[in-house]
Amino acid sequence: MAENTAAIAQTGIQGLDDVLMGGLPRNRLYLIRGGAGTGKTTLGLQFLLEGIRQGEPGLYITLSETERELQAVAASHGWSLHGVELIELAQIEDLIKPEAQSTLLHPADHELGRTLRVIQERVAQVKPLRIVLDSLAELRLMAQNPLRFRRQVLALKSFFSQYQTTALLLDETPKETDPQVQTLVHGVIELQMRNPEYGPTRRRLGVLKLRGLKYRAGYHDFLIATGGLDVFPRLVAAEHRRSFDRKPLASGIPALDQLLGGGIDPGTSTLITGAAGTGKSSLSLQYALQAAEHGEHCAIYTFDESLSSIKARAQGLSMHLDTYLSDGRLSLQQIDPAELSPGEFAALVRRHVESGMRIIVIDSLNGYLHAMPDERLLTIQLHELLSYLSQQGVLTIMLLTQHGFVGNVATPVDLSYLADTVIMLRYFEFEGALKKAISVVKKRSGGHEEMLRELRLVRGQGIQIGRPLAGFLGVTTGVPTYTGAGASILGNPADRSADP
Repeated sequence: MAENTAAIAQTGIQGLDDVLMGGLPRNRLYLIRGGAGTGKTTLGLQFLLEGIRQGEPGLYITLSETERELQAVAASHGWSLHGVELIELAQIEDLIKPEAQSTLLHPADHELGRTLRVIQERVAQVKPLRIVLDSLAELRLMAQNPLRFRRQVLALKSFFSQYQTTALLLDETPKETDPQVQTLVHGVIELQMRNPEYGPTRRRLGVLKLRGLKYRAGYHDFLIATGGLDVFPRLVAAEHRRSFDRKPLASGIPALDQLLGGGIDPGTSTLITGAAGTGKSSLSLQYALQAAEHGEHCAIYTFDESLSSIKARAQGLSMHLDTYLSDGRLSLQQIDPAELSPGEFAALVRRHVESGMRIIVIDSLNGYLHAMPDERLLTIQLHELLSYLSQQGVLTIMLLTQHGFVGNVATPVDLSYLADTVIMLRYFEFEGALKKAISVVKKRSGGHEEMLRELRLVRGQGIQIGRPLAGFLGVTTGVPTYTGAGASILGNPADRSADP
């Protein structure tokens, strides 16, 4: 079923409108369901304020909060509720009192009917095109039984439709699924909140029902920030395709380019894995800087290392970042996995790609893993993110730190099958010195050298790649056997690699 733009009511929340494929069909009743603190009131206010912005009168009916509390919520977001009509419970009670009363509660048989009658009278006066009713929990209590509650909701639905009104019914999430309202409304949006053992509260929303219309199914992360809800739609890679130049990216180091069969290709993902200190970050920086020198824009997201540490290490290897950082060709951003949800990170990457970033570096997947509820979700979300980046022609470089240094090493999660190219870095011992070896395990997009080479990080000289380690057996074990004729692998035997 197709809906034209005029038949759609935008919510005022860009990410939610994206999830809804434009907004909510007008002249319908919707249920916004969620526990306390999930953002129902904020969503309702944004919906009404968007209507005011478009010249549509709005009415907020509150049975659970006072007008002062609503004004405080609006003020916290920098909003003014000027133009929004408000009805609060205390006003309704005054209007339905035939005379001064000494009790706070009305008989249940009369209270619900009189309350609804006052609501109908105000709607008839204001003739709003948008209504928020907060909340159904109060009406449910006044109705006392499910049958009466259902009939009253049906009556409201019929009455609102006479005025071409789009109405949001806010409701607390019941302990058990309540089918009474869900079967009557046109759509259901559920807001959820989770409190992890460490870090801030995580929130997500999902459209559980929207009759006759397509929407983005599943759950979508969101934040309640100053200015309202910020929703991050779940990334669907199939919706984003473009053509791009497939010219490989060279590293600027001939031996490394030879090892990789000429370079790494746009639209592919490269996993650099190895123990801590083997040079993974420096290797990714080399590619980013080489791309920046050729006019490409690169974004580096660091989960583990401070920005000052990265800049100091790059300076020690004669990698000059400042020029590219200042002109925007290189973006260096520190990510706190405890503060950033996976959906928010994916949205950040998407914004950078849409602004022209062609190289994306994630340093490292270990930190990215900590932002995920569990390993299974990491794999699914990362797969979708990599598919999106591939279809956008972005070259993605991911770093993964292995546990251990020599001998048996392990990774916290095996993601090598997701990568198109896998570069492995290992420590090995030679003549009493700890050295590093680099090898390419796989490259789906083309051929590569199958030999191992020595890698050195030399202060003031950068990254150096040696000849193939043809005279060694068991380099990947960490304690190889040397069968070659000479003692030198790369340069002067007295010259030792030094991390800056």
